[in-house]
Amino acid sequence: MSYSAADVKKLREETGAGIMDCKKALEEAKGDFKKAIELVKVRGLERAEKKQDRETTEGYVASYVHSNGKLASLVELVCETDFVARNDEFRSLGQNIAMQVVSMQPETVEELLEQEFIKDGSVTIGLLIKALTGKVGEKIAVKRFVRYQVGE
Repeated sequence: MSYSAADVKKLREETGAGIMDCKKALEEAKGDFKKAIELVKVRGLERAEKKQDRETTEGYVASYVHSNGKLASLVELVCETDFVARNDEFRSLGQNIAMQVVSMQPETVEELLEQEFIKDGSVTIGLLIKALTGKVGEKIAVKRFVRYQVGE
């Protein structure tokens, strides 16, 4: 089965992967779009693993305040460059992790990374971070977090 430029564009939009990565995945998958998506995701996770020893000196402090005004959290999400720290997807990830901290009350960063994501139980917080790491090409990590509750 062959693929078109529109298929490459659609795969790129859906995964955020580079054009050449999308082309290679579609070729390997023989035009099977679902299989190509899986190939792109696997390669992104492999790339993320290779970046785990890099130093992170930039980042973003994300906050979340529950609608009742009695619960809140701050999460320090770190990366390698200010370019990624200013990225909307990076900041959105920080917001989602801050919401996770309020909802699931993890005690440690390790526990947080192992938790299923509250918006999508099919992935963990650790996998969300690895997916974005593979996409942006930089190490991303949760350095620390704090959760606040009125009366605690």
